Amino acid sequence: MKYLILSISLLLLVVSCKKGAGTFVLKGQVEDLTFNEPLSNTWVKLYKVPIGTTSLVIQDSMLLDESGQYEFSFPREQIEKYVIKINKEGYFAIQEDIYFSSLTLENNNISNFQTHAKAWVGITLLNTNPEPTDILTYTKQEGLQDCTECCPSGEQVFYGAIDTSIYCINNGNETYSILYNVFGTNTVDIISQTTPPFDTTYINITY
Repeated sequence: MKYLILSISLLLLVVSCKKGAGTFVLKGQVEDLTFNEPLSNTWVKLYKVPIGTTSLVIQDSMLLDESGQYEFSFPREQIEKYVIKINKEGYFAIQEDIYFSSLTLENNNISNFQTHAKAWVGITLLNTNPEPTDILTYTKQEGLQDCTECCPSGEQVFYGAIDTSIYCINNGNETYSILYNVFGTNTVDIISQTTPPFDTTYINITY
């Protein structure tokens, strides 16, 4: 009986080892949409998140070359998910969760990513002859929306004496435009600018 229990235990151990064995391959390309070329000269970092935790444990990293391609090979483990992080100065950061359940051992796991260079627009507002009853409104028509650094998309209202600048982020080489209205006048217009990457351009409203 002792030998039978020992044999069963060894068999279960072998089966368990085989079940956990294997190597995942995760690969893809990172694209710079602003310049329509692969993103290069920045690190791609792969983290793992152990089950039941929120801890990011570094699994691997590599520096992107001119091809913008990355590839990681790592052992199959009981992990809740993996996290890809790509942070290049002047670009919007990439962070992507890759869940364990979505990975396969049979084929390469492909995850491609895209990002834009950052740009900014300065909206300058100047009331040259202010009255307390003056009202200016503007609403974004084109431009980056729904990001943590984005300016609001709804109507913005300003009263009386105004002399200020508001800075909003945008994708490089894309259009940012606003529709503005000076109440009590015939001044209703749309102003737009193409925002050069890594720089600030201005939309000036004087009324």
